[in-house]
Amino acid sequence: MAHLGSRRGRVLALPAGLALTASLGFLPAGAASAAELSDAPAAAVATDGPKLSYVVNVAGGSKTPDRVRKAIAAAGGEVVVSYDRIGVIVVHSQNPAFAQTIRTAPGVVSAGATRTAPLSAQSAFADDSVGEGSQTATPAEIQAAAAAATDGQDPMEPLQWDLRAIKADQAHAKTLGSRNVTVGVIDTGVDDTHPDLAPNFDAAASANCVSGKADTTPGSWRPKPGESDHGTHVAGTIGAAKNGIGMTGVAPGVKLAGIKVSTPDGYFFTEAVVCGFVWAAEHGVDITNNSYFTDPWMFACKSDEDQKALIEAVTRATRYAEKKGTVNVAAAGNSRFDLAADSILDDGSPNDSTPGDRVIDPKECFDYPAMLPGVVTVSATGAKDLKASYSNYGLGVIDVAAPGGDRTEYQTPDAPAVNGRIWSTTVNGGYNYKAGTSMASPHVAGVLALLKSTHPKASPAALKALLYAQADDRACTNPYDINGDGTVDAVCEGEKGYNGFYGAGLVDALDAVRK
Repeated sequence: MAHLGSRRGRVLALPAGLALTASLGFLPAGAASAAELSDAPAAAVATDGPKLSYVVNVAGGSKTPDRVRKAIAAAGGEVVVSYDRIGVIVVHSQNPAFAQTIRTAPGVVSAGATRTAPLSAQSAFADDSVGEGSQTATPAEIQAAAAAATDGQDPMEPLQWDLRAIKADQAHAKTLGSRNVTVGVIDTGVDDTHPDLAPNFDAAASANCVSGKADTTPGSWRPKPGESDHGTHVAGTIGAAKNGIGMTGVAPGVKLAGIKVSTPDGYFFTEAVVCGFVWAAEHGVDITNNSYFTDPWMFACKSDEDQKALIEAVTRATRYAEKKGTVNVAAAGNSRFDLAADSILDDGSPNDSTPGDRVIDPKECFDYPAMLPGVVTVSATGAKDLKASYSNYGLGVIDVAAPGGDRTEYQTPDAPAVNGRIWSTTVNGGYNYKAGTSMASPHVAGVLALLKSTHPKASPAALKALLYAQADDRACTNPYDINGDGTVDAVCEGEKGYNGFYGAGLVDALDAVRK
C-alpha cells in the first residue's frame, strides 16, 4: 500500500503527553478474562444496523465490569472478551446507537467503534513495503555474499549493512543474547517454519489476537497464504538464528513470539492491538515490536468520542504491559511528517471506508501506539547514516533511530552490501529486502533484547534509560536534501545529543552487551 513516495501504509514498512483516566491495578486481580456472551438485548433496542466492533473502557471498582456488562446487553451489545485487569471490554453490536447509549451507563469512562466499516466488510490487502515493494537479491549477489562471509558469519550476513551500522556484528562476538529473553512480534503473523526462525520460536508465547480474543490454536499466529510477510520480515531482523544458514538477527540468541493482530485484509484494529499487548504482558514477553499504526485512523483525536476511547484502550494495554515488565517499541511512520509540527494534513483516514482531508494537531491527535506515553518511538536511517527519505520525525517525539533502509540511489551501502534496503526473512523459507520505519523498529527491539540479556533484572524504565544513554549521538542533517534536487525535504531541530531526526541517537548493540 505504501510505496516510497506515498503517504502512509497500514504497517510501517516503508510507514506528548497524554492525560487519560486509565490506571492500572484498579480492577480485580486475576487474568484478563474472556466473558460469556452477554444476555440477549432488550426487544426495544434496534439491532438492524451494521455489525460493528467497539471498545468500552470502564472505571475502577471491583463490581464495575459486571454492572457494565449488564448495561452492554441492555444496549444491544455482545461481549467478545473482557480484559478486567485494564478495564477494557470488546463488544459487537448492531445497534446504531450503541456507543451513545453505553457512554451514559454508570461506570463507563469512554466507548467507541473500532472501525467505520461493518465487521463483514472486506477490502484488498496491500503490502506496505517502501520503495517499489519487496525486492529480492539475484543468485549472483547471494553467491557473492557467501563468498565474502568471514568465519563466524552466516552466508547472507555480508548483505546486512544494517548490522554493521549498529555494531551488532561486534556485539555477537560477546553474546548472541539470552534464551531467557523473549521478543513479541505484534504484527501480521510470523512464519515460524522458516529455518532461520524455527530455532528461536516460542509457540507457548504466541497467539492470534485478530478478533480481540487470543486464539492459541497451533499455527494460528502464522500468515495465511496470500497474507503479508511483514511480520516474518520483522521477526528475522530481531532474532534470526546464527546457525550457518541465511541471515542473522540483531539478537540471534533470544526467543521470538508471534502475536498476530492484522486481519486478512491488512488492518490493525484496536481490539486486536489491545489483545496483543495484554497477551504479551501475561506470557513473559520482555519486549514487543509494533511496526504499524492502529486502523482506521492515521491519527486518532481526543476530541472525537470514538477515537478518544480507542486511544484510551490501547494506552491502558501498553501501560499494563510495561507494569508487567515489557518494553514496547514502535515505528514512527513513513509519511515524512514532522510529528512535532503545529498541524498535519491527514488525508488517509478513515482507511476502512471513505477517507477525507482533515487537519490535525499532533499534540491532540495520536499515531498510536507510537505516540503513546512510555512507548519507544523509532525513526529510520539509511545506509549513509542519514534519516531515511520517508521517515517521520519530530523533536520530542522520536526517541532513537535505527536502520530502516532507503532507496539505494539515495543511500548506497558500502560493499559487500549491494542494496540500501533491509535484508530479512520472508514466508516459505525465503528472504527479501524491505525498507521502512517498520524495519527500523525491530533493530531497536533487538538491541533492547541484548540489553535485557545483559541486565536481566533491569526494569523497563532502566532498559529504556540504558538504550537512550548508549545511543550514538547523531547531529541534525541540515540542509536535508535526500534526493539531491535542490529542495530541502525536511528540517531537523535540536542538538547533536537529542534532535527531531534521530532522537537520542543511533542505537548501539555493542554497548548493550557491555556490563
